[in-house]
Amino acid sequence: MVRCEAFSTRSTAITLANHRTTHPGGNIMRESSIQQEGNAMAIATKPMTFEDYLNYDDGTDTRYELDDGILIAMPPESDLNNQIASFLFATFLQLGIPYYHLRIGAQIAVGGKRATAREPDFMVLSEEAAIALDGAKQSLITHEMPPPLLVVEVVSPQQENRDYRYKRTEYAGRHIPEYWIVDPIAQKVTVLEWVDGLYEDRAYQVSEVVVSSAFSDLELTAEQILGAGR
Repeated sequence: MVRCEAFSTRSTAITLANHRTTHPGGNIMRESSIQQEGNAMAIATKPMTFEDYLNYDDGTDTRYELDDGILIAMPPESDLNNQIASFLFATFLQLGIPYYHLRIGAQIAVGGKRATAREPDFMVLSEEAAIALDGAKQSLITHEMPPPLLVVEVVSPQQENRDYRYKRTEYAGRHIPEYWIVDPIAQKVTVLEWVDGLYEDRAYQVSEVVVSSAFSDLELTAEQILGAGR
């Protein structure tokens, strides 16, 4: 959830003596340590490839993101995030988008020095992307698959940089047509549209109707989206 390079003297590091990470096949990868900052926890092991990540199973229900090859244990989503994501799922379903195009909890591979996979709060897939993902071992849109039509991130406290800066660059690199940042803290919804390799953005507040080039029939105000979590 947080970028691994952010771990420094201000991090609280917890080292588990003799703790070892085991590959699904039973092979010990290497001794590991756990570093914690806020609610996110990074498991410091040998950097993973996407193939490693797709095959990784530690025998628990822990959810992970992959950040530059490092596993990041994700805390449970807040009820606020879940309600906004569920509201958007229901709204796009009513708009006539097929249910199998809509995803909560799916991940997408993005660029980086090493393998990185993000988990947006909500995604809308194209028909081609939905077909490519059908039957996959994990709900992960790889670099070989078509990008989603839309990704949505709900901003959590102290995570603004991730959504406004890092993910903006990562999602633009995947040529995702639209990226929405739903910010309950700043009380605004920012729509970023991919144009010639970069995102052009516009923020909406209160009763302003959110304008989407990808979904022109959508009639939602910023207030309705933000209010879904209350």
